[in-house]
Amino acid sequence: MTADLLRPDVALDAFNTLRLPARAAWFAAVESADQLRAVLDDARVAGLPRFVLGGGSNLVLAGDFAGLVLHVAFRGRARVQEDADAFYIRAGGGENWHDFVRWTLEMGWPGLENLSLIPGTVGAAPVQNIGAYGIEMAEHFYSLRAYDLATGKTVGFDKADCRFGYRDSFFKQQGAGRYLIAAVTFRLPKRWVPRMGYADVARELEAGGIATPTPLQLSDAVIAIRRRKLPDPAEIGNAGSFFKNPVVSAADYARLAAAHPGLPHYPQADGSHKLAAGWLIEQAGWKGRRLGPVGCYERQALVLVNHGGACGADVRAASAAVRADVRARFGVDLEPEPVFIGG
Repeated sequence: MTADLLRPDVALDAFNTLRLPARAAWFAAVESADQLRAVLDDARVAGLPRFVLGGGSNLVLAGDFAGLVLHVAFRGRARVQEDADAFYIRAGGGENWHDFVRWTLEMGWPGLENLSLIPGTVGAAPVQNIGAYGIEMAEHFYSLRAYDLATGKTVGFDKADCRFGYRDSFFKQQGAGRYLIAAVTFRLPKRWVPRMGYADVARELEAGGIATPTPLQLSDAVIAIRRRKLPDPAEIGNAGSFFKNPVVSAADYARLAAAHPGLPHYPQADGSHKLAAGWLIEQAGWKGRRLGPVGCYERQALVLVNHGGACGADVRAASAAVRADVRARFGVDLEPEPVFIGG
């Protein structure tokens, strides 16, 4: 079975949205548990490091990967349960995230509309705990099924097991590299309330003369905003928002606000403040600026783009330069969102 699945020396350029050149010693796209087990049992890859690849939209290939890359291709989507309060919708880990979101809305199961047009796959969404315009994926997460690559067993995770945080989860921390997420189930509320707290969303709806949006109209508004502000990976290589919005203490926020009037901030429940990384980067002079073939996008400083011919070292250098300038100007450390592998 693995003769057709397991391929040696595969170029990964087309499997990452930054379009960085790299090669995998071995590569397999797996669509089922049987295929996964067959690949893992193959003697040719025994003992080699493994990397689970989704849509490649949150990834920096810093060099070649001397191991096995498992490309998640599990498909399928369906309503699996319903109760008085919610619909329970399951999707395969290899399903395209945006297509899945639009499908849920078209089927009459709202809740994920603010997460429209986020690149990547359903299986990668819990790893990053993706979020946008006022909600995080964790809010509507119910459970997932994953394969433990160390033991070969199927494991179920509920929300508590996943230890979701801001752009974080168990799968980026203690469980990093160990699990392949095969399917995710979401709990979508029947009593839907639109989330329009972000100014960009409110302005977009107002411009369209929409006071009480439907879920699809809210999704359309988010899509329009993202298309204006963010580059299309099909047109220019990028990994979306490259840095996390930093969270600082109340005392640090007070210091920064006094020195920098107009500093955007979002108060948190614990008294800390989340700052807008894009604003900090822009104020540090990086919006539209390049370092070699990599630079900050001209419309959104939070996004690093590959202007052509970049390698992982170029992205690492540009990221380090941006972080150093923000640290020097504001005393704030930025943390990259993408995972760096290889090299």
